[in-house]
Amino acid sequence: MISSASESSIQAAVAQISNKKTKFELACQDLSLGMQKWPIWLMLGYQDIKLRYRRSILGPFWITLSMAITVYSMGFLYSHLFHNDVSSYFPFLTAGMLAWALISTAIMELTEGFTNCDNLIKQIKLPYSLYIHRMVWKNILIFLHNLIVILPILVIFHQSAKVNFYSLALLPNLALVYVNAFFYGLILAMIGARYRDLSQMVKSLVQVVFFLTPVLWNPSLLPERYQLWIAVNPFYAFVELLRAPMIGQPVPLIEYAIALGVTLLGILISLLMFSKYRSRIVYWL
Repeated sequence: MISSASESSIQAAVAQISNKKTKFELACQDLSLGMQKWPIWLMLGYQDIKLRYRRSILGPFWITLSMAITVYSMGFLYSHLFHNDVSSYFPFLTAGMLAWALISTAIMELTEGFTNCDNLIKQIKLPYSLYIHRMVWKNILIFLHNLIVILPILVIFHQSAKVNFYSLALLPNLALVYVNAFFYGLILAMIGARYRDLSQMVKSLVQVVFFLTPVLWNPSLLPERYQLWIAVNPFYAFVELLRAPMIGQPVPLIEYAIALGVTLLGILISLLMFSKYRSRIVYWL
């Protein structure tokens, strides 16, 4: 016979296992509902941009104008500093800056993904994942209308950069970037809600990573023994996923392999964390 103490411990273990399954199911349900409510986060993401530039003549295109001024001035300056050919360096820099602007801005904003929406979270019952979709979608929208910046470059430097068959990879690559931004954004938003110092830390680290990642400079400038470190840089992989199609170049297969590996890791970690800490998010705000 099983003693009452042993029986109670078994029941406690079974209850604990059942509780873990329930948390995972709730997390998956939240992710599913977040996708089903796509009209809401599409509207909210667009509204965020619209409200930011209300009563201005150019509206959201102030972002595009600012990007154009920055990139065009940097193109001429850094092409001479690095002794690169302007016709090849200008498209490289412009596409790289557009890709980096999307990645870096998404990372920095997603650390405050829940804290910036605390009023809505406390008052309206919506899936937590909806707020992450909202912020990622907003940054995707900004990236799409920033693509105007590269159009003059494609016309002026058409020998080095062009729209061709490789350009078709931009949309699926952008979808892969979206998936990563969502799942890693979910991780950053949870940690950022618990530890408010994360936002400042991430902003500092993003600036450092910017200079370590070949956005302004070409990887060929480094000695051959350092080339491998650049190739396995996950930030470089995602920059190349967007940059190469924008200027009509193929994306190296190793960058796809790294990006897919990073994606699977992000999905796994986010599911584990979201399952465990989802119920605590509202108490951290």
